[in-house]
Amino acid sequence: MTDARRRVLRGIAVVAAAVLLSACTGLPTSSDVEVGLPLGQVPDESEFLPLASGPVDGAGPAEIVEGFMEAAITPDEGWQTARKFLTPEFAATWRPAEAVAIDADASTRRITSSVQDGEEAEQATEADVQVQTELVASVDETGEYSDAPGPGSMPFQVVRAEDGEWRIAKAPDGIVIDERLFSVVFIGYALSYFDQTWKRLVPDVRWFPRRPAPATTIAQALIGGTPSAWLEPAVQSAFPPDVRLALGAVPIGTDQIADVALNSAAQNLDQTTLARMRTQLERSLADAGVRVNQVQFSVDGRVLGAGVVEVEQPTAPSGSLVLAEGAFGTIVGDEITPIPGVSSEILSIAQPIAAIDVAADDSHAAVQLDDGSVFRVGDGQIDQLPGGPGLVTPSIDPYGYTWTVPTGDPRGLIAWGAGVTEHRIAKAFPDVSGITHLRVAADGARVAAVVNVGGQRRVVVAAVIRDGAGVPVALGDEVEVLGTLPGAAIGLVWLGSDRLGILTGPDDPMMVWQRVAGPSTSEAAPSDAVSIAGSRTTAGVRVLGASGALFARSGSAWREATSGVSLLATRAGQ
Repeated sequence: MTDARRRVLRGIAVVAAAVLLSACTGLPTSSDVEVGLPLGQVPDESEFLPLASGPVDGAGPAEIVEGFMEAAITPDEGWQTARKFLTPEFAATWRPAEAVAIDADASTRRITSSVQDGEEAEQATEADVQVQTELVASVDETGEYSDAPGPGSMPFQVVRAEDGEWRIAKAPDGIVIDERLFSVVFIGYALSYFDQTWKRLVPDVRWFPRRPAPATTIAQALIGGTPSAWLEPAVQSAFPPDVRLALGAVPIGTDQIADVALNSAAQNLDQTTLARMRTQLERSLADAGVRVNQVQFSVDGRVLGAGVVEVEQPTAPSGSLVLAEGAFGTIVGDEITPIPGVSSEILSIAQPIAAIDVAADDSHAAVQLDDGSVFRVGDGQIDQLPGGPGLVTPSIDPYGYTWTVPTGDPRGLIAWGAGVTEHRIAKAFPDVSGITHLRVAADGARVAAVVNVGGQRRVVVAAVIRDGAGVPVALGDEVEVLGTLPGAAIGLVWLGSDRLGILTGPDDPMMVWQRVAGPSTSEAAPSDAVSIAGSRTTAGVRVLGASGALFARSGSAWREATSGVSLLATRAGQ
């Protein structure tokens, strides 16, 4: 390591950013209070914001490029620190927000220069520098996160400035940041869009640099923006395309009212549209932890009266669903409360049961036997779904449809309605050779799956396209959210509205916490884990061991909550 490199690294400090982060705090008003941190969040990193230093005098071409890339950790004032490494002309045109390349680690970057340090560097006036990286993901100019594993290459042209120091004259737009620091410098905001029925809100996660005014960042992304391409077929925005922010900021007054000034295109909007706009933006702010009592729209200083619309909320969890000691239902402590019209029918099934998914309103359940066959159970009836053995674990959506698919025929996806009515889903997983798990989200607008592509296990999501009556008719293009699983998948669940939990095993079981359109983390699962049930909160996640022990998450560890459980059931949307 060169002396200049050491000086560059010594210039990178981590300072407390309590003032910055205080602008992002606040409890959401539209969802449960979570116990502890969100899944995958690192507690000590969330309280600090990295700051980088400017160029070191006497640094050579390679060191200037290296320092410039390190300065990507400081986004303040449009990456002013990074711009100090550029010539004045290039600094004026460089667009850092154009793209974000996320690499595995800054220490793995390979930097080569056509001009070496020493006498050659003292005499040269320009140099070509090449940076080789190991990429893991990327973020585009709209904040959309995508897995992008593989090698990357970035060319730089460095020139001698008038003061004799080296500065960058040409470089690709965008920045490079290593994976460890990405979630420190950037934050994922769940923008809310309505589903196709205007009854539910669907999150669309976007990543932007941490700033002291998240309300402005969120409003700018939502108003005049569009949903992610993969999600767009299943959602819609209440904001008309010609409505824009009239000002560059969204101030929040002491009364906690967010003042959103709009252009003149908003002045003649009807009350339904305005109410949907307000609901959409208020949910987006609440999910980001921005404390506001109300969003207030205005045009040229005139307040537009806007109400709110009622949206359907996922059912609050009331306890784990288990089959234990001849009883089925919700377990709280050691007591199991049966589900009327469901539990008795399930207990009447003589064959061994492999999986149970209960509708969000407890009206019915999908039961899978050990041989893979699936039954719809409820209201005193037990109806077998056609398809025979070899189906993946069934998943019920919020409209009451039971989704099944043969493991060897991903394109044979079917949603079964009441009365065992078949609805074939078009455009389902066209490039997938096998599928092992499928879960529909609580909003009914998204489906997640563990699939096999080219011999690799991957986790994908796709939009659910429905007709005017809410009947699912097709899937949108699937998008990969996790490229390679560390082992075979044992279970797939939704955790809240925008995270997935994937249990792998059976040897050395692991839990993978995957944010949809975001990075993932993993940790050891209970050693004999055989199944998992999701939840709206971290505290509600449950894992069942082969011995019948039911484990709950306690901080970063697992503790035994109860024993004697023979089957851990799931609830629709989780």
